[in-house]
Amino acid sequence: MTAAVGCLAASLDWIDDEWDSGRNPDLWLYRKRTEKILRKYFRMSEEVGRLPSILGSEFFRTHVTSHSVSSFEDAVIFVHDVERCVSKRDRLSQEVIARVILQGFSHEEAGRLLGCTGRTVERNLPDAVDRLSEIFLAAGILERVEGPRASDEKSCQEGEKDENLVIV
Repeated sequence: MTAAVGCLAASLDWIDDEWDSGRNPDLWLYRKRTEKILRKYFRMSEEVGRLPSILGSEFFRTHVTSHSVSSFEDAVIFVHDVERCVSKRDRLSQEVIARVILQGFSHEEAGRLLGCTGRTVERNLPDAVDRLSEIFLAAGILERVEGPRASDEKSCQEGEKDENLVIV
């Protein structure tokens, strides 16, 4: 990570709270990568001696990691950038992400902790991760995947002529 990412994260003020989950249907492609970034954020937060803000005061360190980063400064910048992006989400999304992704609770367990049903957690988690993916993309923390190639858009399974067309 570089200091440039920190500067990019500072320019995220344009992202509004009105978000339509159908606006960018390709965000599901980033879910696993966003979850990996969040887990890395959790590990690096521990390493720099900082409690991830979305966990609140419920944090118990359970293991010591041997994962090393290139420099302490890079780890601090990464943790700060991810924390800044996560803080742009609403409180429920932060709680759902913290309980399910960072702490590993099931949807039902997270629902009990949050005072809602497991179905509510199951329904909100993909949108929370997709929205966070969009924020990570805007900040430069997450890189865009390559879109479809022009040759892919022209290919099809059918023949070029309508010779097999059946009208009933």
